[in-house]
Amino acid sequence: MIETVNIIGAGIGGLTTALTLKQKGLHINIFESSAEIKPVGAGIILANNAMQVFQKLGIQDKIEKAGNKISYMKITDANLTKISVVDLAEYEKKYGVHNIAIHRGALQKILANEIGYDNINLSKRLSKIEKADLFKLTFEDNTTIESKLVIGADGIKSVVRNQLFGEGILRNANQKCWRGICEIDLPQKYLNELNEAWGKGKRFGFVNIGDKKVYWYALTNSKNVKTEQVNLTEMFKEFHNDILNIISATKKEQIIVSDIIDLKPIDKWQNENVCLIGDAAHATTPNLGQGACQAIEDAYVLGKLLDSGITIENTFKEYENARRKKAHMIVNTSWTVGKMAHIENRFGIWLRNFIMKNLPKSANKKQMDKIFNLN
Repeated sequence: MIETVNIIGAGIGGLTTALTLKQKGLHINIFESSAEIKPVGAGIILANNAMQVFQKLGIQDKIEKAGNKISYMKITDANLTKISVVDLAEYEKKYGVHNIAIHRGALQKILANEIGYDNINLSKRLSKIEKADLFKLTFEDNTTIESKLVIGADGIKSVVRNQLFGEGILRNANQKCWRGICEIDLPQKYLNELNEAWGKGKRFGFVNIGDKKVYWYALTNSKNVKTEQVNLTEMFKEFHNDILNIISATKKEQIIVSDIIDLKPIDKWQNENVCLIGDAAHATTPNLGQGACQAIEDAYVLGKLLDSGITIENTFKEYENARRKKAHMIVNTSWTVGKMAHIENRFGIWLRNFIMKNLPKSANKKQMDKIFNLN
């Protein structure tokens, strides 16, 4: 009998896992709290490791066509003078994929179309999960289902994790983040690169996601935000004019504001036919651009284990063992990078920039190798 796996959450991790399991011949059902799969949210950068997974799933071309290829990642000062540059050509050649910047909603739509909307149950927010012989799942609309196999892809505040594994500790990085999308003619030199400008306790990143659309993000230390209504042009007034033009070109309704939080690393991601993936298991701050990418890797490892002949019931423990070390490395490194990026002391900023400028290429390469190499 073909097993049915019930997945909670239709974010990028849940959808990629569903597509992976479907391609391995399993029945899947997804339960999503939103009323529709629609192009909400901001942009996302799919790093080389994530694109390798999508290549194996047969949707690399669709994603590349819907997004924009990124061949350089640059850290700069507030005036866009380079501090550190990562040339991705070596990895593009090695793995046959590019880093892709894309609208998050466009990616979700590609994945949902591949899975089939018949497998996605909308307006189904999980309120309770109990374990007896089978799992009993209760949704906010008072409907229930029973399930032998459950995957919690329901984000950093995961109901599945909190009710079956105990509440994790959410850590606040004390940074405020604004994300936006605008339409603007970027200078040609920026079209295939990600730029992140570091100032005094604040930073601004931007990347072209195609069709004259630019995804950007701005962060500052929370203590610098005195009011709810923030004038970003004023806050980033010492930054390069190209950055100020991006802010000015963005409509208010296209800006999302949030606090930067992560999940303090937890060791237990699975137990008796239930497992956690993505942010539910290892939510990270966004400083390495690896949050969604690590969820995509989770899906890849589950699929790889199934290919080795292990039954779905027995993959969860193996998956946890295979993924935990790298995911925790990403969480911890990202946390450290976030603190380093937000130094406010003038000498500290000078010293940080000096060290980064003079870091041997081998150090950057070592980190990229760790991140891009699939488990």
